[in-house]
Amino acid sequence: MNSAFRTVMMKPQDKVAVALMSIPAGSYVQVSCQSKSFCIEIKQDIEFGHKFAVESISQGEDIIKYGEVIGSATVNIKPGEHVHVHNLEGKRGRGDKVEFK
Repeated sequence: MNSAFRTVMMKPQDKVAVALMSIPAGSYVQVSCQSKSFCIEIKQDIEFGHKFAVESISQGEDIIKYGEVIGSATVNIKPGEHVHVHNLEGKRGRGDKVEFK
């Protein structure tokens, strides 16, 4: 494990952490938040500011970042996988999802 990689996970209910620096695939990072701690193998390159899963996230499950729902998983996501538009559908500001009556 390389503790030199900096990440942030703000709330213990979060399913993702954010890379505070670029992290290459195959690296191991330690992510801690309050009473939770994870040792994660990064599966894909994670660029600065991007998210990666710290826990398994099932297809259709809410993705929580900073204690807030930011979207839902469009596929199953494993710990260490990049979480971005290719596997996350946002729920905020989705005017195309509003049903008018």
